[in-house]
Amino acid sequence: MTEQILVVEDDLAMSSGIRDVLEMNGYRVELAENGVEGLKALEAFGPDLIISDIMMPEMDGFEFLEQVRRHPAWAAVPFIFLTAKGQRPDIRAGKQLGADDYLVKSVDLEDLLVVVRAKLDRALTIRQQTRREMDDLKRNLLNTLSHEFRTPLTYITGYVDLIQEGEWSAEDLQKFLGRIKGGSNRLNRLVEDFLLLVRFETDDAKQAYLMDKGSFSNWAGLIARVFDRQREAAAHKLVELISTVEPDLPLVEAHEGYLENAATRLVDNGIKFAKHTGGHVWVKVYADGEQVCCSVKDDGVGIPASEVARVFDRFYQINRQRIEQQGAGIGLAIVKSIADLHHGEVTCTSVEGVGAEFILRLRMM
Repeated sequence: MTEQILVVEDDLAMSSGIRDVLEMNGYRVELAENGVEGLKALEAFGPDLIISDIMMPEMDGFEFLEQVRRHPAWAAVPFIFLTAKGQRPDIRAGKQLGADDYLVKSVDLEDLLVVVRAKLDRALTIRQQTRREMDDLKRNLLNTLSHEFRTPLTYITGYVDLIQEGEWSAEDLQKFLGRIKGGSNRLNRLVEDFLLLVRFETDDAKQAYLMDKGSFSNWAGLIARVFDRQREAAAHKLVELISTVEPDLPLVEAHEGYLENAATRLVDNGIKFAKHTGGHVWVKVYADGEQVCCSVKDDGVGIPASEVARVFDRFYQINRQRIEQQGAGIGLAIVKSIADLHHGEVTCTSVEGVGAEFILRLRMM
């Protein structure tokens, strides 16, 4: 398929010369004399790359680039400024607006062709990578939907069928209703996790963070709430929850709800992978240099060294066939998103068969 290039230039001799060179090298070229015409051409022509002058009547190159970058369909189109304005402030202004390259009009045409080819190849690589990532996302979503959603639905529908098919004692009915409630709770958590993940993939979570962030230091209260929420799950696996919070910790700027969400997920993860009987999850909050750290450590199965770097990937699960009840594999990805939102970081260290430690680090105010 012939690649298409839009040249926006009010000097007709210059634009015609560029068109001739590009067409001789196999490109299809459309010309426009200023930014206004360039925007109209974008609608009709759909270029793979744009070359634009800066000094033009009606709409100059800077405004044209700004309009291009505002439009979702054109935001990723490579944009090259080709202009007589070669001063450093002009170059800086163009790059700040999102120009991919900046060439002066005295550039050798062979050099222009090299730049054009490089930008087109780079754009193609990005599109292919994005397509692969979307394919992986679709595949992971389908796998998750087929397993994680089907399992609790099976509990619910199976026990409802049992109730409808026979006469049961009050004790049996209570047991069945408990299983149904467990399945519905799991479904609810899955839906909430997916919705939260979507919020982080859009600007919703960032907007919530900016609106509700504030000074925070009550780690003892936060960890107490997390333990209250996780105590039943820990008791079910005979896992002991232990916390240590340093007194008088410095303030951090945080969205307390998101922070508690991240700590809850790390403790939940520790309980899932702790020893089945007699296991421990230790939470320690302490100051380290210019950071406040929240460490969550377990004495469970650990993570193979080759896989530690992947634990924060969406839908990643450790040996799904051997270790069940891992959830959808998005909990730790959400923790990383929360850390990123706070301009902090979360790290993982682990020894297989010994346990794992996750540390959430936030900068002091």
